[in-house]
Amino acid sequence: MAALSPGVLGALDPTSDRAVFRQIADQIREAIDKGRFTEGAKLPSEAELVEHYGVSRMTVRNSLSILQTEGLVVSEHGKGVFVRPRPPVRRLASDRFARRHREQGKSAFLVEAEAAGSKSEVDSLEVGEERPSQDISARLGSPRRVLARRRRYLLDGRPVEFATSYLPLDLARNTPIAQPNPGPGGIYARLEELGHRLDHFDEEIKARMPTPQEVRTLRLSSGVPVIHLVRTAYDTEGRAVEVCDTVMAADAYVLAYRLPAT
Repeated sequence: MAALSPGVLGALDPTSDRAVFRQIADQIREAIDKGRFTEGAKLPSEAELVEHYGVSRMTVRNSLSILQTEGLVVSEHGKGVFVRPRPPVRRLASDRFARRHREQGKSAFLVEAEAAGSKSEVDSLEVGEERPSQDISARLGSPRRVLARRRRYLLDGRPVEFATSYLPLDLARNTPIAQPNPGPGGIYARLEELGHRLDHFDEEIKARMPTPQEVRTLRLSSGVPVIHLVRTAYDTEGRAVEVCDTVMAADAYVLAYRLPAT
């Protein structure tokens, strides 16, 4: 078995009171941070790490488990453990809903996918009328019924986001918004065609660990958190015309903001 390249991983400190498996995790983490193991690179095998450090296979597995929980690496059955790729999509909040994109017939997700050089897809689409939750109702001005649009977004075949848009029924019923495909530019373009020119969006963002259903829907690996974003769209009259509840895989996005200096 070939030895690891010199300088990639160090040696254990027998005088340290830090557990051996944590020392190993620390060294692999440092190697990833410093670029010795690049994105998508395969880590040394368990057998190679056992030989390098002179420890048991269980100790090595405990070390790798720490890195998986942190979201730094991903295990592929029968292939090995790999450094997780960095987020491919840069989500610039101040630009993604620019009117020029809608006028070009592009949705925000399509614009971001094109910027990342990725192929965008939408599946698991469901459209229907329902009674809103108390939170959604309060955000929309207390309508009794809403139109809900649920869909999953994919980049290059990988699920990265699941979103549900809620719109007051008096705005959306019997319009293209109620169709599975609302047309070029998405529902925001249709809202503006209906006379609801968009003025601004409010977004609330938090990070958390996913629910079991979200793990299945987004095919999340162990240790990967989600970004939970709730966005409310307002027209120029100050009316809330849509609430979008979105859950995103945290390893798929970089959230970027451009803020005024005034």
